[in-house]
Amino acid sequence: MKEQQRIAYAYLLLTFFLWGSLYVVSKFVLGKLPTFAVAFGRYLIGYLALTVIVSQKPKETIARKDYGYIFIIGFLGYSISVGMQLMGTKLAGPSLASLLNSTNPITISIMAALILKERLTWPKIAGLILSLCGVYLIIGNAAGVNIAGVLLSFGSVILWSFMSVITRKVTRSYNPVTITRAAMGITVVSNLLICILELCVTSQPVEMDLMVFLGLCYIGLFCTALTLVLWNKSLSMLDASVCSAFYPVQTLTSSTLGILFLHEAAGWPFFAGSALIIVGVLVSLLVKGKNC
Repeated sequence: MKEQQRIAYAYLLLTFFLWGSLYVVSKFVLGKLPTFAVAFGRYLIGYLALTVIVSQKPKETIARKDYGYIFIIGFLGYSISVGMQLMGTKLAGPSLASLLNSTNPITISIMAALILKERLTWPKIAGLILSLCGVYLIIGNAAGVNIAGVLLSFGSVILWSFMSVITRKVTRSYNPVTITRAAMGITVVSNLLICILELCVTSQPVEMDLMVFLGLCYIGLFCTALTLVLWNKSLSMLDASVCSAFYPVQTLTSSTLGILFLHEAAGWPFFAGSALIIVGVLVSLLVKGKNC
């Protein structure tokens, strides 16, 4: 294995472990603050952290032709997609939301094939079918599943996959910290506007205390600033479909932490559906086959 691949794999393992923990910490914070207040707080903290880092490095200018890509990454990816993810987590619970998010490798592979001309093979199609069967098994058998939460989580998957493919197009030309900070600047502004609107129309009280603040700092510094830089760096080193193969790490982390710390129920449909999704992901990414 090449040294670059080993480094990228280490980045990805850490990224998805931290993203898995994000679901559990977000569940706690979302009980105290409105959804987009959490989104605004995490990205503001992350943006400030990256600004400090960028100030220590030589200034890098983004070409005007890439402004549209930065907007897509910051608005559709970091703002709308993550906002839908937070709302899905709030409604469906961290374990189920993370499990649905584990279908990202399939959608990323399909979009990478359409936009980046990466190979789309029959095993990837078979993996998609297996993963969808797993999702159906969970939704069809679990009592009290919030359909709105499920739909929001799936919408987040689609937007995040599109953003990841777009990121792959531009990360090879810039330092990942530069790209991440620029996109997060757009996210901070858009989330502030949505947050103000949300606070005007929502009846949820704002409860800020030390534990909520520490939770936001953890989400902003580790689960946002650090992970997005590592994710963008990995996308600059490996194909988008290869990077997405690590999504099961996120699902296993969030499910385990949700069961241990949030005492979430985990019956046989959940475990069977989890197995189908993970097998589907592995089949789609590891089994070689002919192009479609």
